Amino acid sequence: MSQFPEDIYTEPSNTDVNTLNNLGPLTGMAGIWRGTRGLDVKPKVEGPKKQVFVEQIELQPIDPQTNGPQLLYGLRYHTHVVKPDQVKTYHDQVGYWLWEPATGTVIHTLTIPRAQTVMAAGHANPDAREFELFAGKESANFGICSSPFLDYAFKTVEFRIKVTINSDDTWSYEEDTVLMIRGKTEPFHHTDHNTLTRIAAPTPNPLAR
Repeated sequence: MSQFPEDIYTEPSNTDVNTLNNLGPLTGMAGIWRGTRGLDVKPKVEGPKKQVFVEQIELQPIDPQTNGPQLLYGLRYHTHVVKPDQVKTYHDQVGYWLWEPATGTVIHTLTIPRAQTVMAAGHANPDAREFELFAGKESANFGICSSPFLDYAFKTVEFRIKVTINSDDTWSYEEDTVLMIRGKTEPFHHTDHNTLTRIAAPTPNPLAR
């Protein structure tokens, strides 16, 4: 039996349009944030290389989204990363953080300008202060799509992100991107972590203004 309803067209009624009041575990991430002590461990021909970075993330609420009866609340985000004291972009990323109250599902989408997209998901309670999401290369739903060259040279087979909402108006993440690198037999764990401090409040979504 399908977990989904027979009626796939009718949208929910009396939806609260104020996204900031309905983000569940994502509530503590809304706003504009900056982190100055990020650490990236990436692959190089001579082996793993550590790189510190400075990061700014803007996460702004979007209007409630429906797929027929499915209801999602979310944050649209842009991440911009540089090396300390540099202007050149080190990493750029856009996407959405989504919360489905009916199923307790958190979804994270990301797109980077090296021709790769990922959609990861996990479950959390509405008041959770910590949650973890996963995407796998072979997943039919929450997976990874890369350009032919990336699949040839640095194939991403798994992606995990763990988020912790802290009590001091900060939040932290730990990412593990598992790569199969051409010429290597063992997977490489490309890791990133940072703690972000709020520098500005979120702007209410259009319907709630």
